[in-house]
Amino acid sequence: MSGSEPGRRPIVGICAARERAAWSFWDQDAALVAGTYLDSVRRGGGLPVGLVPEALAAADVEALVARIDALLLIGGADLDPATYGQVATERTEATYLERDEFELALVRTAFAHDLPVLGICRGLQIMNVATGGTLHQHLIDAGFGEHRPLPGSLGERTFHDVSVEADSLLGAPGTLTVNSHHHQGVDRVGDGGRVVARSVPDGVVEAIEWPALRHALGVQWHPEALDLDTTIAALVSAAAPSPRPAAAQASELSRHIWRESSEAREGVAR
Repeated sequence: MSGSEPGRRPIVGICAARERAAWSFWDQDAALVAGTYLDSVRRGGGLPVGLVPEALAAADVEALVARIDALLLIGGADLDPATYGQVATERTEATYLERDEFELALVRTAFAHDLPVLGICRGLQIMNVATGGTLHQHLIDAGFGEHRPLPGSLGERTFHDVSVEADSLLGAPGTLTVNSHHHQGVDRVGDGGRVVARSVPDGVVEAIEWPALRHALGVQWHPEALDLDTTIAALVSAAAPSPRPAAAQASELSRHIWRESSEAREGVAR
């Protein structure tokens, strides 16, 4: 939405994580985006820009979305279960509500404007919750297998197969080998979402797309850590500056998303 100047690289807004970090002489709170995400956007032809979580008014969210051509949601901490109408269990790990609310607002606004969106790991879960879906707070407790076999690693020991459906943004149907680093997963699929990949053999939802939108895809794996993966490059390609048609379906979906989200928050408050 930032413009359509010929030859300009698409601007990809990447939602940063707020974490404590150490560098040089300093050890303090920081906004972080791992270099693997930045490098993947650049290799795909995009210009990465970090988006720092904070509480935003609706007008500020609109202004921020208007300045980027695509939105990339990256991995990180658990979502606060209150965002999808549940209470935390003993399995819930660290949560950061400010980041959750920042990213949920950006996704809903991006969807309303038919802006290309890619969610990675936690990012898929954000997209699902933003559209009224819910999560399993701990996959093993829900009867699924282990999907974080080696904490802190995305190497070969984390590889597993997923089954990809036909006619999706992921390309040809069949079996795809991906990595894994998550203990939560999609339960109820958000409004307008279509599951396009599941893990083999336990059937965990591994990818969802929103077909009514131009390019809206969430994957549970980490394509930025897979050398030959083109998922992030596809986001950049979809974000190539061009005039945007009025998206009636996207606007209707956005209204429904906000209504569902408000009802969920009211349910938690009660």
